[in-house]
Amino acid sequence: MNREQILRRRLKRLTWFFIVSLVISGATAMPLNWEVGLLVRWFGLAGQTSATAPTELGRWLLTAQEALQAVTATHPLLFYGTDWLAFGHFVIALAFVGALREPVRNRWLFDFGLIACAMVIPFALVFGALRGIPFWWRLIDCSFGVFGAIPLWFGRRYSLELEHHLSGR
Repeated sequence: MNREQILRRRLKRLTWFFIVSLVISGATAMPLNWEVGLLVRWFGLAGQTSATAPTELGRWLLTAQEALQAVTATHPLLFYGTDWLAFGHFVIALAFVGALREPVRNRWLFDFGLIACAMVIPFALVFGALRGIPFWWRLIDCSFGVFGAIPLWFGRRYSLELEHHLSGR
């Protein structure tokens, strides 16, 4: 296998990984009640309240569950915002099909993704603080930007190398 084929294969794998990750991440924005309920059960907190939780994590999970239940009961239309969050993830994932098809010409998508990943960090830190999100949870949110940047950085690097390889023919 020659270098061009190796680079194209790597680019496809990295781009597919990023696309699938975006879709999964977006899909998790919709079943929030179920997801938090699952976490509450996994951590053995079922039947407790945020006031009786033994740990900071337990208080946070139970507070989130109580808030989601209250919003579901009184203002379910607010979840429409998380539906649109999921939609945004799906549309961005769809845009990366361009990088699958022509990674050199559409290298700007890797740059765009890297910029977006960098923006996750200040966004999570600032707006998380304004919304009272615990710092440790904001770090989890920041990790999406950090880990998302890894395949994008390699994708950018490989697309540049592929461009140089093709221009040297």
